[in-house]
Amino acid sequence: MKVVIFGATGMVGQGVLRESLLAPDVEQVLAVIRTPTGVSHPRLREVQLDDFADLSPIRDELRGSDACFYCLGVSSVGLDEATFARISYDYPMAAARTFGELDPRTTFVYVSGAGTNPSGRQMWARVKGRTEREIIDLLPNGYAFRPGLIQPTRGVKSKTGWYNTAYTIMGPLIPLLQRVAPRYVTTTDRVGQAMLRAARIGFPNHVVENADLR
Repeated sequence: MKVVIFGATGMVGQGVLRESLLAPDVEQVLAVIRTPTGVSHPRLREVQLDDFADLSPIRDELRGSDACFYCLGVSSVGLDEATFARISYDYPMAAARTFGELDPRTTFVYVSGAGTNPSGRQMWARVKGRTEREIIDLLPNGYAFRPGLIQPTRGVKSKTGWYNTAYTIMGPLIPLLQRVAPRYVTTTDRVGQAMLRAARIGFPNHVVENADLR
């Protein structure tokens, strides 16, 4: 299996990259990046892209892939809707449309978030909800993953400073949350394993909630 990862240097992307490289049935991982992952592995190849709204420079690199794990994202804090939508709608839709043209059977997993709702009151929920809907409508094997609280594992860290601070503070509470509210907590390695499951056998629903990412 050949997989493509967008956002491999982010928290979720790091977990997905690690699980993909550990999987014996993944023969090649292509990381589409702006900055190097810092990971060295014989099955990992990195390709740099300057504009994630235009995949034409790497189109041939993507050909023949079995799955795309789209983990590239940004917090909506401090962003206006146009800026947030460019990253959370324009970029993933450019990738989804490209794979739809190359091979519509490709498994495409878009990392969204718990609470996403195209008719929601919160801007981020509406933008991501629109992205979810259009990816699922476009690709027969398109999925929207909606993780809740994600515990970073295996040395994974977020690129967002305040996320790391929050996880440091909440760290001692996460095992308690896993016991009392397991449906709302997952880990970076479980999300990565669930993405590989989507590529191997799929999920019964195209919107995959946090409870199914455990």
